[in-house]
Amino acid sequence: MSVFAHAMPLAGLAGGLMIGLSAALMLLADGRIAGVSGLAARVVGVGLSSAPYSVAAAFILGLPLGSMLVAALQGHVVACFPGSAPLIMIGGLAVGFGTQLGAGCTSGHGVCGMSRLSVRSIAATLTFMGAGVATVAAMRCFGVAG
Repeated sequence: MSVFAHAMPLAGLAGGLMIGLSAALMLLADGRIAGVSGLAARVVGVGLSSAPYSVAAAFILGLPLGSMLVAALQGHVVACFPGSAPLIMIGGLAVGFGTQLGAGCTSGHGVCGMSRLSVRSIAATLTFMGAGVATVAAMRCFGVAG
């Protein structure tokens, strides 16, 4: 069986185009980077993002609303979260810590920063991609993930 038996290249392409378009629109229309962790922190009142609250809230609310729109248009969407709830929560906390440590998240550094050829963003993206690969390898080694 192929490693990519369940790959959905057209869906991935469409998603990538939408992410790129939203990042470009935010930068062109508002002059701000579309870093999801910074915008989410602004919405809940713990971040120092200079984005206006209404812009941050609209962006963050658009994420699940966009998913619901796609589900409504496409039909049944299957979401699969392997692992236990505590493992997912620990992973979420680790990601949150990492976004604070790295001064941004994958959307801020990986999409927006790398497209601007930011050396800091390229280094951050290489770091969290490497950490992700190492985490998956370790989890497979210890039998936590398939």
